[in-house]
Amino acid sequence: MEHAFLDEYSHSDSFIHRLEPRIKIACFFLFVFYVAFQRSCNIYVYGAYAIVMMSLVRVSRIPLAFVFRRVVSVLPFIVMIALSIPFMKAGQEGATIALGSLKLSVSFEGIVLFVNIVIKACLSIIAMTLLMASTDFSQLLKAFEKLHVPGVLLMVLSFMYRYLFVIEDELMKMRLAKDSRTIGGSKWFHLKAQANMLGVLFIRAYERAEKVYLAMCARGYEGKMRTLYDAKVTLRDVLFCVVFFGVMTIIKLNG
Repeated sequence: MEHAFLDEYSHSDSFIHRLEPRIKIACFFLFVFYVAFQRSCNIYVYGAYAIVMMSLVRVSRIPLAFVFRRVVSVLPFIVMIALSIPFMKAGQEGATIALGSLKLSVSFEGIVLFVNIVIKACLSIIAMTLLMASTDFSQLLKAFEKLHVPGVLLMVLSFMYRYLFVIEDELMKMRLAKDSRTIGGSKWFHLKAQANMLGVLFIRAYERAEKVYLAMCARGYEGKMRTLYDAKVTLRDVLFCVVFFGVMTIIKLNG
């Protein structure tokens, strides 16, 4: 079975990959913070943010197609959430859309805010994609643990990411078995079969979770992550952090 791993390119070798994970977390979350709190919809400021992030993607040698696919996969959800803003934001009326007896007015301020949110979301997704794609997932979680993120949250993320692919394999096998045994039939028949598949999948996932937990307890599991994480902050990491913070501050002040 083929899967799309978040850290698919984490074992590549580049300047970004060699940075200490905590430094990358601090820098990329700083980037998201600056982008999220950018007040004015200044295309030049957003262009500067995009140049910074695209330059880092280039340095990391992660394919642009990989980053683009991640943005495209999340963007529809952002658009659906923000789609109501042009109709709800008060301001100068730009157009009116008639849906039968219902008339909806679109304001210029709402359109600007909608575009602003979509751009911010795209830049943030690129930053988080670069962070996860350039860092092994276990090291990323360990770095969050060293930054005192709650351990329960990290364990949930660890197990979810580790066994999500096992559940996906089970679902793909069940779907293959269904397709080989149900040729033809009405749409309602196939819909009912898929609903039954989801119920069986839930039961299998619950049983698998019980077996995995008991096996981990038998091997000395104590609720803590144990990895070979030995990364240390070096002068290179500090210099990158200072330069990155300086560039982001300059862009923010000029915006």
